[in-house]
Amino acid sequence: MLALAASSHWYPHSRQPPRLEMPPADLARLFALAALWGGSFAFIRVAAPVVGPLWLAESRVALAFVVLIVLALSRGNVPALRERWRAFLVIGVFNSALPFALFCFAGQYISASTAAILNATSPFFGALAAALWLKDPLPLPKLLGMALGLAGVVLLVGWRPEPVTGLALAAVFACLAAAMCYGIASVYAKLRMTGVPSFSTALYSQLAAAIVLAPTLPFAPMNGPITPIVAANVFALAVGSTAIAYLLYFKLIANIGPARALSVTFLIPLFGVLWGYLFLGEPLSVNMLLGGSLILGGTWLATRAPVAPGSVRPRIAS
Repeated sequence: MLALAASSHWYPHSRQPPRLEMPPADLARLFALAALWGGSFAFIRVAAPVVGPLWLAESRVALAFVVLIVLALSRGNVPALRERWRAFLVIGVFNSALPFALFCFAGQYISASTAAILNATSPFFGALAAALWLKDPLPLPKLLGMALGLAGVVLLVGWRPEPVTGLALAAVFACLAAAMCYGIASVYAKLRMTGVPSFSTALYSQLAAAIVLAPTLPFAPMNGPITPIVAANVFALAVGSTAIAYLLYFKLIANIGPARALSVTFLIPLFGVLWGYLFLGEPLSVNMLLGGSLILGGTWLATRAPVAPGSVRPRIAS
């Protein structure tokens, strides 16, 4: 779910030889990260109908920026902004502002489980963007994976016991558009952000997203009063599923490398479905299980396919 992983500069100790086995501490970080990113869809499902999609997206990026800048100040190491501000702006729009707002819109009309599964289509859009933009080849396994993913989306959305309303269908397309934004951001980051520390990208992309979303707020009134439960979900989304999740992801990148950290892609939908079932009472339908299995299987094929030198593996985030 992250364009940040397309950047080649992490931390000094990330250049150590890869480990054959994942240490227990890193395995715990991986599951914690998946739980936080998977939980973002449940937090959105609770907060979006009350706060509204634009206010919720703005709250998420603004609070996350505050947490990250406080951390940078506490370390006495605030990254430079001026030289790369245009690139940070593009990443902020396509990796945060647009997808966060689209997922928040979708959270008003479809279940957290469905949104979490649709989020797993991001690697397909990343592969397509890399093929069109970087002339990255699309080998047969990758094409097969994309076809399986598309079949999974059709099964997930089309085979339902209840009729699909216009707003629910719009929410599905919003999730797919958000996934497409992540794919575009991953390729742009490969082209323009090589050598930029990931913390800098995370910090200033949240700032850029907050600035871009701010002018829309006067035209998007909140839908209801902010109860303690709603406020807690907004806080958890911004601090847990964004700021803390980024820090966990950076640590994983440094310890086990970006390719192995990408395995979080397969865990996010599982946690999204689990949290939706446990805390929101969302049913586990047959179409969800079958469609989700096809999407995850397709994602595995697409990300396991051989990658040409200099190409980019799409990263995903929520």
